Amino acid sequence: MQDYRTIQGTATAEIEEKRSRFIANVSFADTEEKAVEFLNSIRAQHRTARHNVYAYVLREGGRMRYSDDGEPAKTAGLPVLESIQHAGLTDCIVVVTRYFGGILLGTGGLVRAYTESAASGLRAAKIVTVRSCVKLTVEVDYALYERAMLLLQGAGAQVDEPVFADKVTLTATLPAGQEVGLPTAFQELSRGAVTPTISQPFYTPF
Repeated sequence: MQDYRTIQGTATAEIEEKRSRFIANVSFADTEEKAVEFLNSIRAQHRTARHNVYAYVLREGGRMRYSDDGEPAKTAGLPVLESIQHAGLTDCIVVVTRYFGGILLGTGGLVRAYTESAASGLRAAKIVTVRSCVKLTVEVDYALYERAMLLLQGAGAQVDEPVFADKVTLTATLPAGQEVGLPTAFQELSRGAVTPTISQPFYTPF
């Protein structure tokens, strides 16, 4: 499985176009069930809105779906979907709620408004890259603590808060492949006394 970009958590952004309010709600969703659950929560929150347009892209099976929710065909849901694709995101849903302001926007105006609303929601979101990573755990003497930290940081690792007891326990996450030289490096640092434990690869934001 390749690295991919997605949303962490949720985000909201609002724009106004000719007195119509467009509210974009963005969320991580890695299954159709989660996407539908988020969509239903937004619909419940905005029951009085004229439209709740949505689009989502899922990594699983390469699924994508959109709905114009009563707007003219391909003027609403498709621009939202294209905004997600343009951002290079997956496992992501965007719901754009429109409160009609009394002025018709026309086909071009709707496309522009929904595109900008979706884009503003995605700009407000925290975008992360999910990578294949490993977790490394190592226990060192206090005398080796600073040099052990330098080894991990030099390998591009994200180091958790150290645990200080009889010895110092360090737990770090780093992209799979970047840990290759660390067992030897720790053996050399500790004169053969320390060997880190390395997990199987797993996918996580990094």
